[in-house]
Amino acid sequence: MILIPDVKGKSIGVFGLGVSGIATCEALVASGAKVFTWDENPKAREKAGDTEYRAEHPKKWPWKEMASVVVSPSVPLTHPKPHPIVRKARMEKIPVIGDIEYFARAINALPENERPRVVAVTGSKGKSTTAALIGHILHGVGEEAHVSGNVGEAVLSLPAPEKNFIYVLELSSFQLDLTFNLRANAAVFLNLTPDHIDRHGAIDAYFAAKKRIFANQTKDDIAVIGVDDGYGQAACTALTARDSVRVLPVSAMGTLGRGAYALNGSLYYNRDGKTSKAGDISGSRGLRGAHNHQNAAAALAVCIHLGADTALIVKAANNFTSLPHRMEEVGRLGKAVFINDSKATNAGATAPALSAFDDVFWIAGGKAKEGGIASLKGKLGAVRRAYLIGEAATLFEEQLKDEVKCVHCGDLEAAVLEAYGDALESEAPSPTILLSPACAPYDQFKNFERRGEAFRDAVGDLTSANGAAA
Repeated sequence: MILIPDVKGKSIGVFGLGVSGIATCEALVASGAKVFTWDENPKAREKAGDTEYRAEHPKKWPWKEMASVVVSPSVPLTHPKPHPIVRKARMEKIPVIGDIEYFARAINALPENERPRVVAVTGSKGKSTTAALIGHILHGVGEEAHVSGNVGEAVLSLPAPEKNFIYVLELSSFQLDLTFNLRANAAVFLNLTPDHIDRHGAIDAYFAAKKRIFANQTKDDIAVIGVDDGYGQAACTALTARDSVRVLPVSAMGTLGRGAYALNGSLYYNRDGKTSKAGDISGSRGLRGAHNHQNAAAALAVCIHLGADTALIVKAANNFTSLPHRMEEVGRLGKAVFINDSKATNAGATAPALSAFDDVFWIAGGKAKEGGIASLKGKLGAVRRAYLIGEAATLFEEQLKDEVKCVHCGDLEAAVLEAYGDALESEAPSPTILLSPACAPYDQFKNFERRGEAFRDAVGDLTSANGAAA
């Protein structure tokens, strides 16, 4: 557990009793704070039952004594409108923060020579994979690395800081909006695509939240920035001009004169003005596709900065296993490969998966995001047929009609059966049955994890029925 400085005897509110909320309560109590909690979900409130932070409605909190209010990242700060707990805190002039802010304060309270190193990763796509990959590489080279944020344990549940530790944090824009004092020794900004506009109000506000990851960096630190989209290019240019931190661009679309890049499945890096090849990752099953090669280039830049040997970095990247529901191989049956990319909840997230394989039998649909999949037109050359499920089926068929033959399947299990049958009858040497829905799951599933698990189960049932092992 990470103890929090300067909270002893102070009254702190915690709104939201999920995993990170409970971890925050535990850390605050252990640090001597008086903790007041609430969650709008009765089942979540039960978790605080017989504890020192038993849930009590915010109307009963001692607002005049409160030092700060910690809210779940899901709590709206501005759009579509501020949550009542946020409005109340602001009226009382009480800071609204997140658990990452307490982590930052704990690290900042340490003497410089006892401070562990911190890596922070953000982006619209790929941040979980990149954070996990960095952690995997660091473990592989013998470092004491702890991965947290949106992936892994709650940050305040991690082991107390030691000088040799490296904390790797995956941070969403929601978390960054609640963080003010984090200094990352290596900050990674992968990319930006339109998303969460309902929460931020505009793409520029979303972009501004992401760029907070560079706040408080010094010239001893590095800012690793993906430059394969316009937002990354703008961030790279602006930060380079500011000359407050060492900026390392990364790309999977071409060579660079500095930083790191991926080209034809190989990783390259520039050090002291000289470009060298780190190694080949084209055979890595956990890092398929150009977007994952950019993720690997970012991990390479970070791990070189942290002192890792390039050959060991590449070796670790090649044995990296993809995260669940993110281009995850869940089975092989005959010549067919089954890929679970349930995390792809919009067209922008699906595009990289469609470009990562040669012969795709694509399962898509669910609750459509604004614009549907119109942005994928012209990018469907590898798709042999689309198997549509859920509410979006009719819309998607209309948007795909000039490029891809579509089959209405209704549900995921039927789609898997249809896709597998067509894949076996095709002439493709290694057809890929790809679940990459480009939709939210909420019409048929509780979340994208449940959808991915249902796909995995369907593949398992199909495998059992065919008398083979997945």
